Amino acid sequence: MTIPEIIAAGHLCLDIFPQMDTVPLASLGTPGKLFETGPMAFSTGGSVGNTGLALHQIGTPVRLMAGVGDDLIGRAVCDVLERYGKGLSESVRLLPDQPSSYTIVLAPQKVDRIFLHCPGANCTFDSNSVDYDLLKQVKIFHLGYPALMPKMYEQGGIELTHTYRRAKESGVITSMDMALPDPNGPSGQADWAGIFQRTLPYVDVFIPSIEEILFCLHRDQLEAWRGSLFQHLTLGYLDDLANELIGMGIAIAGFKLGEYGLYLKTAGTERLAGLGQRLGLDINLWADVQVYHQAFQVDVVGTTGAGDSAYAGLLTALLRRLKPVDAVEMACAVGACNVEAADASSGVRTWEATEARVAAGWALRTEVVHP
Repeated sequence: MTIPEIIAAGHLCLDIFPQMDTVPLASLGTPGKLFETGPMAFSTGGSVGNTGLALHQIGTPVRLMAGVGDDLIGRAVCDVLERYGKGLSESVRLLPDQPSSYTIVLAPQKVDRIFLHCPGANCTFDSNSVDYDLLKQVKIFHLGYPALMPKMYEQGGIELTHTYRRAKESGVITSMDMALPDPNGPSGQADWAGIFQRTLPYVDVFIPSIEEILFCLHRDQLEAWRGSLFQHLTLGYLDDLANELIGMGIAIAGFKLGEYGLYLKTAGTERLAGLGQRLGLDINLWADVQVYHQAFQVDVVGTTGAGDSAYAGLLTALLRRLKPVDAVEMACAVGACNVEAADASSGVRTWEATEARVAAGWALRTEVVHP
């Protein structure tokens, strides 16, 4: 394989998509009722499957680091990865006596998704699951979905903190993505504010969704605003929220906003110095900036992995040393390409094709976060 520039590590599963275009959402919970569906589609999922394959589709050399069960689903995951690129499953471990992780993605009549998720082998992922010698050879280490990997949030997140501390000791730039904790499960009871306080000093880039970060830090607001979240958000509010993350140690903070786009804010030159050295970024352009970009207009087929793909676009933009405004624009563009396909990967285009689409005057959605 090509020497990777990014390690995409963490949560990996098989996504299963029953075609449900004619299934009404309101009737879905009716006991004993049969709904006729269309063909089943399969793709890899989780942060490793979504962000990792998006990076590969863009053209960024990536190594995938995760574990699956030594079973039918696990072998299917590796087979799907290999179809995208020979050697992509090289660092995916087959774990005996562990069930593979899967997610059944329900999208009745193309509404936003409902997930039935089995964490499976992801329950074993801990700080010893990372090859730190390999990290010394790459530029960015990206780990995703600690909220779906119990060892990463149990005991105050000690394994998550240890993973990022060891990663930083290797000299790599570190990045983290979230998944929404289950409010009724153990991940929803974890002290995420405390976990972030202990872990984020070792994380350089952190771009969760707005729902994820509010759940972890301001759950009362998320619950109070349920159903009308974006009516309460302003750029000033996002600025304060990003400052909260930067105060915990993040260099580049931001929020995925779905159809409202992407927001990003950066720390000062001293905190960004490491990124300048490892990535060659002009930190004078990147320090103390605030960027907001609306989402691009597309015909939405499926939203699975849109935020993960946008994250892949942002990380690639960092590797390509783009200016902050251009980096956020390209992140939104990669995420928009993603939603034009039902799965999390096949809609993503090469970097050059995505750039050309933006340059041709790609229209923006009308949804906007106001000052």
